[in-house]
Parts: sequence; structure tokens; C-alpha cells
Amino acid sequence: MASGGSSYQDIGDSLNAFADYDIAPKTAESKSSPFRKSTAVNIIGGNHGTRSNTAVHELLECPVCMNLMYPPIHQCPNGHTLCLKCKSKVHVCPICRHELGNIRCLALEKIAESLELPCRYQVFGCQDIFTYHSRLQHEQNCKFRPYNCPYAGSECTVTGDIQSLVSHLKDDHKVDMHDGCTFNHRYVKSNPQDVENATWMLTVFNCFGHQFCLHFEAFNVGVAPVYMAFLRFMGDDDDVKKFSYSLEVGGFGRKLIWQGVPRSIRDSHKTVRDSLDGLLIQRSMALFFSGGDRKELKLKVAGRIWREPL
Repeated sequence: MASGGSSYQDIGDSLNAFADYDIAPKTAESKSSPFRKSTAVNIIGGNHGTRSNTAVHELLECPVCMNLMYPPIHQCPNGHTLCLKCKSKVHVCPICRHELGNIRCLALEKIAESLELPCRYQVFGCQDIFTYHSRLQHEQNCKFRPYNCPYAGSECTVTGDIQSLVSHLKDDHKVDMHDGCTFNHRYVKSNPQDVENATWMLTVFNCFGHQFCLHFEAFNVGVAPVYMAFLRFMGDDDDVKKFSYSLEVGGFGRKLIWQGVPRSIRDSHKTVRDSLDGLLIQRSMALFFSGGDRKELKLKVAGRIWREPL
């Protein structure tokens, strides 16, 4: 919430009403957390607002979720407004408990069209100003928007900038961190038949002043079990094009080699995995490389990251 408090004086007395509809208002603590969950970040007002502009911005905040409201903006017969998403969850006004109906607040929608607002990711470095409607489209692709945690072993919903996510991976997920642009990793699994419950593995490399995530996992392509190794870049697509990498695995006179471009962590782990954009190893070949009685997986994956010439 911008400074000056809410334009609805009874919001503070109505927080208990939100619980009746399973809608939790945002708190200052959740906004300031360095590892915030995947919820919207509210940055309103910016450097350019006058006191009257701040009041208008407050009018455009949904009193339930505290996000900016975009048309259609709805109101109850007593004039309490709320966003379309929150309206879909309730049938009565969370402020006055009056039945909502289907009343549009056309005056507020008209005011919204005349506003210019800073990007909500201004706190992360975006200094651009946008019209009310173009702001939302920009924020969906803003290069300063927080990144999702790249850890794939759990449904982690932490977001943040790159440095905070590196610390998060190290401290909370206990991910191995290595310096250097070449690597040799050995993956051992005692029961290679157990594909569905295979351990998710992630290693982070500091290379050329950036961080790269090496994933290795097992899953089924159709009914065929496979192992896959691939690299993700902790940064945007514009920067990832500057790098390439290679992976190889082999044994007993055979070798598989993969060369490609890392994928940005803007692409979800599942998107990259399902696109098969990496080193794929059929289980029968993986067990051949492992040697022995073929009852234990022992794979050595070597790789290299390099910067492409300008």
C-alpha cells in the first residue's frame, strides 16, 4: 500500500471478513521478504507521483488483494470496488457484506485510462513509465521481474533476483556450488529401474561471472525410460545467447555428445525437460556405459561451457 493509508477507512476493521471467503490480504512483511512467494509485487506511486496522484493510485488498489485493478472494475451498491479476480471468489462485498451484483465502476475505469505508472519492478531496477493498460503487458516480460527458483526437486515457489536465488539454492536446497567452466560429474543410482522416483540432481557453476544450473534426472518418454542432462542459465534470453555448452557420456568404446545453447531459467524446468533439449541417454545405453552387472547406474558426465565470439 502506498503511503497515506487506504482510501477506504473501514478496511482495517474488515480484515476478519476476508477469512470468510478464503482471501488473504497482503501484508507489509510478505512484500519485504527477500524470498517472497510467487505472488504479485505491488510497487505503486514511484518517484513521479504528487499527493493527488498517490490518492488516485490508492483508489485503484483492490482492497482485498492490494493489487492494481484493471478493467473491468466492479463495485458493490455502496461503492466499494474490487478486482475481477477477487470478485470471482465472493458473492457479497468483503467490506460491507452487501450483495455484489454485477455493477461496473465506469468512472474509475475512465480515470485509470489517463494514468501513467512506473513498472511494479521499479525496486529491482526498471525505471520505465507506462500508461495504465500498457504497464500490465510490459510487466509480463519485464527483464527486471523476479526469477523463479530453478530447483526442480520440489515445488519451490520462491522468487528473487539472481544473487538472492543463488544464496537460496545454497542455503535452503543445499545445492553444490562450483567455480569453473569445465566439469566431470558422476551419477550413481542403486536401482535404475525406479525411474519415477529418481533423485532430482542440480549443480550450480560460476562461470564467466554468471551462474549455470546443471540438471540430471530420469523420466519416461512415452513408455521408454531415459536419463537427461541439460544446462540452464541464471539470466535472461538476451544474455544466454552469448554462451554454448557441450556434454558427453560414454564408456567401453562408446560415447554420446551433446552441444547446444543453455536455456534461460525464465523457461520452466518442465518446459526444458519436455522439449528434450539436452543430452538424452536411453536406459539400456546408460546401463551399458555403467558396466558391471547392469544393476547399478554409474554414469560420468563431462561438460564444458564457453562464451561465443561477438
